[in-house]
Amino acid sequence: MSQFSRAARAFAALALAICAGLVAAPAAAQNPPAPVLNAKAWYLLDMTSGQVLAAQGPAERVEPASLTKLMTAYLTFAALKSKSISLEQTVPVSTRAWKAVGSRMFIEPNKPVTVAEAMRGTIIQSGNDSSIALAELVAGSEDQFAAMMNREAQRLGMKNTHFQNATGLPDPQHYTTVEDLARLASALIRDYPDFYPLYSTKEYTYNKITQPNRNRLLWLDPNVDGMKTGHTDSAGFCLIASAKRGPRRLLSVVVGTQTESARSTESQKLLNYGFLGYDAVRLYEKGQNVSALEVWKGESREVKAGFDRELYVTVPKGEAPKLKATLNTQKPLLAPISLGQKIGSMKVTLDGRDIAEIPVVALDKVGAAGFFGRTLDTMRLWFSKK
Repeated sequence: MSQFSRAARAFAALALAICAGLVAAPAAAQNPPAPVLNAKAWYLLDMTSGQVLAAQGPAERVEPASLTKLMTAYLTFAALKSKSISLEQTVPVSTRAWKAVGSRMFIEPNKPVTVAEAMRGTIIQSGNDSSIALAELVAGSEDQFAAMMNREAQRLGMKNTHFQNATGLPDPQHYTTVEDLARLASALIRDYPDFYPLYSTKEYTYNKITQPNRNRLLWLDPNVDGMKTGHTDSAGFCLIASAKRGPRRLLSVVVGTQTESARSTESQKLLNYGFLGYDAVRLYEKGQNVSALEVWKGESREVKAGFDRELYVTVPKGEAPKLKATLNTQKPLLAPISLGQKIGSMKVTLDGRDIAEIPVVALDKVGAAGFFGRTLDTMRLWFSKK
């Protein structure tokens, strides 16, 4: 039996016992002390549950440096998905792209390069030249691409981010936060799983030049399978790292370290803290019926309620039996009700502290009753309020 199954069964048994008054409330849980990093800001997200496990300066404005290229790749993936470009398509190399400063893939104006090659140059080699070339292909110019980046950032909820270019080269109007970077990185992993494996590639050769992926954790930690490094003199050394152990995926964002090795060691501290100090507990499966709710004015008198995804919560190790879940529903619940419609919420607490609140949805649809049924329920509701 997995640790998730054991913890979920323990949670369910204890919840029933508490409701029956058979056991006393447990002692208050304590979060394990978070590590203090030698960095400007950091953020640790458990993507399995969506919970933040540690953060320093989450909303502080920082320079993203080449972490910017996550958005460059995200929009390139979107263009591929919409079929406005293709992997085999040749990317025109402008003089602007060819003469890009900083890290480069070494593309040339008179040498064909495909979208697939330019993507690898951007993701693995962190090429500024390939990033500009892709931006110009997708949007017509890097300036227009930056406008697309900002629109997408707003759509993703990156409220404290503004992009000025596709590369991450310093600009006063090019900024973000570690919280926004975590939002972007997790969206890329979630929305484009077929392309995400590119971030685990350890080296890439183009134009007879082999360059390694600068993410050292790909060699040091077998659980790490991405994502992106960044560096400028003003931003310091930065790293977004993602690691997966079993069903759990953690995402760390560390910016502003002093050395290339420090960004790896500090990121490793965060990931180890998340994996060793916390458990992700699956409470309910996707589509699992958690309750049957009374329906008024409908063809059916009740509707099954559950979740449109697996429900995980992250808690300090050993604290899963102390979880408590409370179902809050709309009352009165009136038909018609569509499949997947939100009809309530599940609040999960640990020792009185809110851990998560997840929408509860209808697992069936319920049509409206006929005239007589609606009229009868209208009268019943009226009398119930007396």
